[in-house]
Amino acid sequence: MIELDHVQLAAPPGCEAEARRFFGELLGLEELAKPEPLRSRGGVWFALGDGDELHVGVEEPFAPAGKAHPAFRLSAAELGELAGRLQAAGERVDWDDALPGVRRFYTADPWGNRLELLTADICSS
Repeated sequence: MIELDHVQLAAPPGCEAEARRFFGELLGLEELAKPEPLRSRGGVWFALGDGDELHVGVEEPFAPAGKAHPAFRLSAAELGELAGRLQAAGERVDWDDALPGVRRFYTADPWGNRLELLTADICSS
């Protein structure tokens, strides 16, 4: 069976401080140490649940992903709390009720990559 190891989002050179603010401080993800041979490439890695990882990698030239996006699952309480924290920080939160039984919103990282946050597994809805 194939399992997910990590998701990578592209970001422009010099993205590290903003990645730590957004993904670390606002989203509450724990930063992981990048392996020594990869550190010179820039970017930042974060831990997700179940051993998965989010990698913010430097891409030049950079262009944000529009439609393509990762979806992060949280509890209902965590989802509401995170939406409030993002809004308080001036970040966009776009709620979407198109899927019955799925509470979700979209936001964007500091470089315009689309992110989905939700409370239910879309595939089983």
